[in-house]
Amino acid sequence: MNNTPTPHIGAQYGEIAETVIMAGDPLRAKLMAERFLENPVQFNSVRNMFGYTGTYKGKRVSVMGHGMGIPSIGIYTYELYNFYGVETIIRVGSCGARQMYVHLGDIVIAQGSCTDSSYANQYNLNGTFAPIADFELCRRAVDACEHFGFKYHVGNVFSADSFYCEDPRKNNWTKMGVLADEMEAPALYMNAARAGKRALCICTVSDHILTGECTTAEERQNTFTQMMEVAFAII
Repeated sequence: MNNTPTPHIGAQYGEIAETVIMAGDPLRAKLMAERFLENPVQFNSVRNMFGYTGTYKGKRVSVMGHGMGIPSIGIYTYELYNFYGVETIIRVGSCGARQMYVHLGDIVIAQGSCTDSSYANQYNLNGTFAPIADFELCRRAVDACEHFGFKYHVGNVFSADSFYCEDPRKNNWTKMGVLADEMEAPALYMNAARAGKRALCICTVSDHILTGECTTAEERQNTFTQMMEVAFAII
């Protein structure tokens, strides 16, 4: 049965590569297409969630936005894995540091993702599922950071459904060694696990939860390119 185009992606089957690098901001996806892809062709503009397919050093690859939050990335990655034959998704995004040794501009490689989201309830599991990255992708990302000389950290991130949170207990994640907060990794990792596919989340620190330091929206859109270089290096 041909399930494409989907309600959220206007591409036909075959127009999206087996490897997709995704960003929350569709304009960041556009930036990646313009900066990294040879002969990019736009395959999606539904809801302005831009997607492009081209080649990088001779390998076919797609880039696409996924929006903000677990529900949004959950929809797009589910459709990519299950309807478009995508095998690997790498998310590049921003995060807020939770540890004093993690600084603005550092790269955080999300080996695992803690969450207070109920996304896993759909699987009817008798326990708590631990969403984790693909190990080979994680190892290659570390190797790429070492090669480029980028400052990086590997470990857990915390991903919530709420950006503005009034529950002070959220700060307890810092005591558990969580490196940073972002809002999408659990759904990506769970969708990959359920579909038997591969996933990794690579983030750049855009703000610091403990110190209050932050970058501008323009800086987040246009200057966080180191994580992109890592993502393209490991495809």
